[in-house]
Amino acid sequence: MAIATKTMPFARLGRTGLQVSRVCLGTMTFGGQCDEATSRAILDTADDLGITFIDAADVYPLPPKLETVGRTEEIVGDWLRGRRERFVLATKCFNPTGPGVNERGNSRAHMMRALDDSLRRLKTDYVDLYQIHRWDAATPIEETLETLDDMRRAGKIRYAGASNTSAWQLMESLWTSDKRNLIRFDSLQPRYNVLFRAIETETVPACLANGVGLIVYNPLAAGMLTAKYRGATAPVEGTRFTLGDAGPLYRRRYWQQETIDVVTHLADDVASRGKSLTHVALRWVLDQPGITSAIVGASRPEQLRDSLGALSIELDEQDKAACDAAWYALPRRTPAEEL
Repeated sequence: MAIATKTMPFARLGRTGLQVSRVCLGTMTFGGQCDEATSRAILDTADDLGITFIDAADVYPLPPKLETVGRTEEIVGDWLRGRRERFVLATKCFNPTGPGVNERGNSRAHMMRALDDSLRRLKTDYVDLYQIHRWDAATPIEETLETLDDMRRAGKIRYAGASNTSAWQLMESLWTSDKRNLIRFDSLQPRYNVLFRAIETETVPACLANGVGLIVYNPLAAGMLTAKYRGATAPVEGTRFTLGDAGPLYRRRYWQQETIDVVTHLADDVASRGKSLTHVALRWVLDQPGITSAIVGASRPEQLRDSLGALSIELDEQDKAACDAAWYALPRRTPAEEL
């Protein structure tokens, strides 16, 4: 059952006793799209709004490059000084952090070093939630879970989670944890929004059945669901759609004319009832079964403050129907195209 403090609702993370704010601050803009001063201002705003859950990764900022590995964690760590205990801090490992063959993946060799590096940058002796950023087909899941279990026993992590992991991979992990009496994944971090609902088929039911919390990213579809690209004919410079190596990924996900048309129609529909599409889109995600928290990022403090207007509205049946219609109106894509 969710509880609330100030205006921010909270919920348990899966079957654990850990309470997290239902909006999680995403930080992958810090040190990239945002300089340090702006990043700190966004963190100040998140604190003011009651957000106590912060999500990072060792390779942030976006796009990940070896020369900027860890920059986001350093900014977050500097800001957290003197207030660490008030926040639930999450970070991730998997992606390359150096040129070596063992400086990537979910092997014991990489993860032990990656966690120590993250702790140093974050200026803390533990993280509340340590997540694999992706599934590693080259490393047995037993090795990954045994490493995470040792990290917990050493007091360096409190809980373990997974990101970008399919339902069958999650179930294999949970089965292995149960069989070997190891730490389990108490959370899963998939992509989810009004325009991308593929996780509803298998992933959400698997999480609900096994007490795994869902911390979803891209709830505003990289800004597409703010309707700010209405009438745009090309990706806007300075946004995720043009951001280095990450730009093509976001364009493939969301920058199609069919998507822009659907979003424009949806924005007009909810506006006719006096609502902002940003608020409706985020509220819709938070209202879906099994969703523990939604990761919301920003490149300016005012963006974050505006997004959290979603907490002050309720969706009526017309809003819900409009969001369903938007999803059904989009052309179906193959799994490879949905990555």
